[in-house]
Parts: sequence; structure tokens; C-alpha cells
Amino acid sequence: METFHKVTMTAPPTASKPTSLLADLGGCVRFFSRLTLPALSREDDPSHMPAFERAAWALPVAGLVIVAPALAVLVFLHAAGAPAFVAAFVFIGLCILSTGGLHEDGLADMADGLGGGATRDRKLQIMKDSRIGAYGVLALVGSIGLKVSALAALFSAHDPIEIGVFVALAAMASRTGMAALWHALPPARRDGLSVAAGQPGRKAILVGTTVTLVALGIGLPVIGAEAILALAAAGFLATAFVGRMALRQIGGQTGDILGASQQIGETAILTALALTAT
Repeated sequence: METFHKVTMTAPPTASKPTSLLADLGGCVRFFSRLTLPALSREDDPSHMPAFERAAWALPVAGLVIVAPALAVLVFLHAAGAPAFVAAFVFIGLCILSTGGLHEDGLADMADGLGGGATRDRKLQIMKDSRIGAYGVLALVGSIGLKVSALAALFSAHDPIEIGVFVALAAMASRTGMAALWHALPPARRDGLSVAAGQPGRKAILVGTTVTLVALGIGLPVIGAEAILALAAAGFLATAFVGRMALRQIGGQTGDILGASQQIGETAILTALALTAT
């Protein structure tokens, strides 16, 4: 099943595409989450699908907005002295509620399709099936288990400000990788929402990457160079791994591949950060 769930959105007519930065941000937040935002500018129409050729620059910022409510609860639990694993489970649960399990669905579908299909067409067919199989369950258990364990380790070893920076940068970097993969790989099928939404343009990827690099620079004095390098390397390698696997097995990307890349990237980043903290 395609990992994008904003099927009620319609593509804006060419003459009325939103042009403001706030419209790009609002569209990305609505498209990739369950969060309800009012129109952020006169150009921002909540019923329209974002024009991702341009608006994809906002994906890392949208990721930060989407994770912000769960992050606030995580910091509060840290200040209240909650057990690390309890706080980590609560955080992950709130993140899933915020997105409606959007990217987790993509991860499960990718695991089922690439793991269970013998041919390219069969892999794509399985990925469109809304039912979850053994590979999907194992992928979700592994991803959530690793993220909870990594967050618990970070929670126990760092103060609330550092925890906030770790989580914020992981949310931004994993979505930057997702956008880059979306731009770099051709669509694996002719239909589906990843096709209808359009591919991000080169300029959008450069701007979004620059935004993430600026955020990494801001976080550098707080979490240190070792953590920044671990975060960047883990995110890059995870994205490259998903992209290579998708290109080899199905010839490109789908919405499920993109959602899976975000989850695998975030899991790899948090795990790498936890290892640097020990």
C-alpha cells in the first residue's frame, strides 16, 4: 500500500500553485502527518497537494514540526525523572500517532514486497497490498525496538537540551535523505501517489539539504563533532542502502520505498548517536 495517505488532496492547477515558503511548509506538514494546520498564507490552500518539485525543500523543517509535540513530551518526561524506556516508548508512540503510522506502513510494505516477491512485478504487487506479512512485522519490530533502545540510551546519558537536539536532527536528516532519494530514483511504477505528487527538483533538494546542514551546524556546539559526524554518516549510508536495494529489485522508488527510507534512516541515525554516547 502506498505510504502517502493524503488521498483527499488534489494537485493545484499550474496557474495557482502556492509560491510562499509558508505554503510549502504547511503543505508538507499536512501531507506527511495527521496534524491539522490552518492556511499559513494566502497562497496556502490546505486542500491542495504540495507542488513537490519546489516544495520538497521544506521536508526537513516539516519533520521538525511533526516531531515537536512528541519531543516536548519527551523533554518533560526527562525533567520529571521518568524511566528511560518508558519515555522512549511514549515518544515513539506519539510520533506514530502524529503521522498515522505513515512511514512505518511504508517500511512494512517494502519489507514484505522486497522480501517476499520473486519478480519485480510480484514485489510491486505485494507492496500495494494493505495486508502485512511476516517480513513487515519483523521490520517494524526491529525498527521500533532499535529506536526505543537507542533513545533510552541517549535519555540516560544526556540532558534535556541534548536530547532535543538529537531527536530534532534525526527527524530532519532522515527526511532530507528521503527527499534526496525521491529526486534521485525514477518511479518504479506508472501510477501511485509518488508519481502523482511529482519528483522534487534539484533546487529543492539543494535548499533542503542546506537547511539541514545549517541545523547540524547549530547543533554542533551542543552535541559535539563526533555525534554530528556519526549522524551524517549513518543517514547517508542508510539512504544509499535503501536506494541501491530499491533500484536493483524494482527499478526505482515508490511511496513505500520513500517511507521506508525515512524510517531506516532515522533508526540508523539514533542507533549511531547512541553508540557514540556509550
